Amino acid sequence: MKLIVQKFGGTSVANQERRNMVVNKVEFAKKKDYFPVVVVSAIGRNGDPYATDTLINLAKSVGIETSPRELDLLMSCGEIISCVVLSNTLKRMGYECKVLTGGQAGIITDDNYGDAEVLKVEPEKILDCIENNIIPIVAGFQGITEDGNITTLGRGGSDVTASIIGEAINAEIVEIYTDVDGVMTADPAIVPDAKVMDTVFYNEIFQMAEYGANVIHPRAVEIAMRSNIPLLIKSALTENTGTLITNYDKSRRYRYDKNDKLITAIAQIDNRTQFRIKFDGSTNQYERDNILFNIIAAENISIDMINIYPDTKIFIIDSINSSKLVSILKSQSYNFDVTPNCTKVTIIGNKMRGIPGVMAKVIEGLSESKIEVLQTSDSHTTISCLIKSENTNIAVNALHEKFELGKTK
Repeated sequence: MKLIVQKFGGTSVANQERRNMVVNKVEFAKKKDYFPVVVVSAIGRNGDPYATDTLINLAKSVGIETSPRELDLLMSCGEIISCVVLSNTLKRMGYECKVLTGGQAGIITDDNYGDAEVLKVEPEKILDCIENNIIPIVAGFQGITEDGNITTLGRGGSDVTASIIGEAINAEIVEIYTDVDGVMTADPAIVPDAKVMDTVFYNEIFQMAEYGANVIHPRAVEIAMRSNIPLLIKSALTENTGTLITNYDKSRRYRYDKNDKLITAIAQIDNRTQFRIKFDGSTNQYERDNILFNIIAAENISIDMINIYPDTKIFIIDSINSSKLVSILKSQSYNFDVTPNCTKVTIIGNKMRGIPGVMAKVIEGLSESKIEVLQTSDSHTTISCLIKSENTNIAVNALHEKFELGKTK
């Protein structure tokens, strides 16, 4: 029997009309001779009655802080509500279903409340449902500790639930349904010409997530990649084919992107601040790289785009930590400059590995739009440029056009 995991996001189950569309997706899977295991997120978004953020705000309204353990208890409720309502919708259409919490589905985690790590999956109850022709409806985003405490898996954790169950039951594919048609070449809110990609490598999705694209939870991709289970990102509201995330395993009949572009996508992260620290002898013993970076690490400040020269150290941080780092550097009398309001724009693509001239093309594209590059960093499959945030939209569009990622005219 071919098994498929179908995960539906909160907007996909937000009202009865959309839940009926979910039923259509489940029915279609069954017509294709798959047996579906359904994973569901909480209904709606902040402000909707049963959304996770709404439940959190309800607890806050009392005026005291909720303990991490009890906050996870509360946050797990949204997915359970979604499961029961969707199960009733499927039952009304004649399907036999069984709702399972994350714990009942066998997802065992550590006790890091709010961002728990899955330790193992014991899928016997899911497999028992399948054996008895009962569709399991599993609450996403949650698990249970070995001593019985409910945990949550962090924002986007329902994607992780879908992948980890797919691995545990050896599913043929994991479908992630959302409110967009698939993975796009750039943020469509910035680039009107952005298009849905047909197929993407696992590691390219990792890069996109790391560099700011809100696509799918990176842990979900990690699980799928180690198990070689393809992920299909598609809309619950349309019949579009979506984006397949895979390793291009030749033993399977996967779709292939005929466009064969050098660059796959462009992503951006804003709210960055650049620090330029001058080693001019004024701070004596503190002017050693290991001391500087240990001081920063001790304050749990993550640094990025690190350039180290004998007399200068340059890096960026999340702007939320800027005031803290300024205070630290001043306390040790470091000589430094700060450039706030920056954005890190990154081009991503497996095919650029070993190809000369890509950086030149990036700089050319930005220069043609009169955008100053403050700093760069690169890997085999990425090139990042730090720019002023006021130029973000222009820069992303310029690079998108320069590498011909847009829709075919």
